[in-house]
Amino acid sequence: MFFIRPPAGLVAKLPLARAMSDGLMIEVSNLTKRYAGHTAVSGISFAVRRGEIVGLVGSNGAGKSTTLRILSGYLPASGGTVRVAGFDVFAQSMEVRRRIGYMPENNPLHPEMRVREYLKFRARLKGLSWGQTRQRVDMVLQQCGLVEAQKSVIGQLSKGYRQRVGLADALVHEPELLILDEPTIGLDPRQIRSVRQLIKSLAGRHTVLVSSHILSELEMTCHRMVILHEGRIAAADTPDNLQALMGGRGQVVAEIAASQAELQAAFDTIAEIRHADISPVAGDFFRCALTPQDGVDLRSRVFNLALQRGWPVRELTRQRHTLEDIYVRLTRVEEEET
Repeated sequence: MFFIRPPAGLVAKLPLARAMSDGLMIEVSNLTKRYAGHTAVSGISFAVRRGEIVGLVGSNGAGKSTTLRILSGYLPASGGTVRVAGFDVFAQSMEVRRRIGYMPENNPLHPEMRVREYLKFRARLKGLSWGQTRQRVDMVLQQCGLVEAQKSVIGQLSKGYRQRVGLADALVHEPELLILDEPTIGLDPRQIRSVRQLIKSLAGRHTVLVSSHILSELEMTCHRMVILHEGRIAAADTPDNLQALMGGRGQVVAEIAASQAELQAAFDTIAEIRHADISPVAGDFFRCALTPQDGVDLRSRVFNLALQRGWPVRELTRQRHTLEDIYVRLTRVEEEET
């Protein structure tokens, strides 16, 4: 599903019953946020379906945190409409807050409290009964790897463990929508992997909107990306469809044992190959960097060609563009258009 700058007001006009039946958890239409002399978010529109994990991508100042704070009801908008689970964030803020678990970039934790004590306190604030509180606190302590630290004073924990406490806080009331602003900041690689697996496990039962500077993490975690640049949406789609935006520039690299002349002559017969860059490597092998026409995947053609000719092959890979490559290209196009 592709969302990119739909007409202003399109989503806002959906009645509640239709919005709920369409399975949309988040509906943002023409959202704008202005500060004194500065527009942080400029008329953005996008939607998120129930059960999706969607990544919000952008550099510092792109409008990510502002958008998340508005969605969470922590910050008023200057214009536009936002609905969560069919409820208007501005007119029905209490209904929205009951359905949201929000983890801000800088967790406002109580450093003097112990982990379990804090999570019980937060669960009660969020309306859970004593029985529900015990059950949910036990569950999120397990989910977030905090069982051994549950009696520790929060102020004495490392940055990584404080991040885990913030994530457990966001999950404790089992919200329909989980909003995470830089959830892996300050974590070591093992902790990042653990948080990534936790977020992926939430798909289906929860909707997750997550922002991060670690673009590779979002690429491995999210079903779709919303790319922000200078307060506007540059693109919004699945990682695979964003790859397609890069066109024919994705290459196939093969290392084949054959003469350079034979390889060049063979590649010249394949119409889908725009350009072949052939260079010698160790032994009798040549490295063939093949640029396709219009993003065609050449691997099967090259494999069948080598099989027919009896050429040994020791590498055959398709070079995928990273999310960072895609982001840089899209934002450069945005800057050239303005």
